[in-house]
Amino acid sequence: MTYILTVDDSRIMRKIMSGAIEALGFQVLEAGDGVECLAQVEAHIEEVCLVLMDWNMPNMDGLTALKRLKASEMTNTIPVMMVTTEGERGKMVEAIRAGAANYLAKPFAEEDLMTKMVECLQDRLNLV
Repeated sequence: MTYILTVDDSRIMRKIMSGAIEALGFQVLEAGDGVECLAQVEAHIEEVCLVLMDWNMPNMDGLTALKRLKASEMTNTIPVMMVTTEGERGKMVEAIRAGAANYLAKPFAEEDLMTKMVECLQDRLNLV
């Protein structure tokens, strides 16, 4: 089974992202913050093919979780796409430098989310 993990403290936002994930034919995993994200990735290390990460969350923010994923040899190849209200250029650059594969500012169109997810997954799953 292949999962895409949504990490957002908003249940509504996770549900919106889940719809797009399922439309692409993937299974969904969810986490409400960076701590839960790391636990989900560890529990499903072989099956997680993409992480959609919010920036502003309690317990552990998305940038910190991104940096932890990229610092580990076990998880550094999993693409992480930031999906966040942090839309300023400096934040985008900071996330890309930390290892984010892509960046999408909220609010977004479902079509844009799906397009960026496919871009992130092309190399990993040999999608055309």
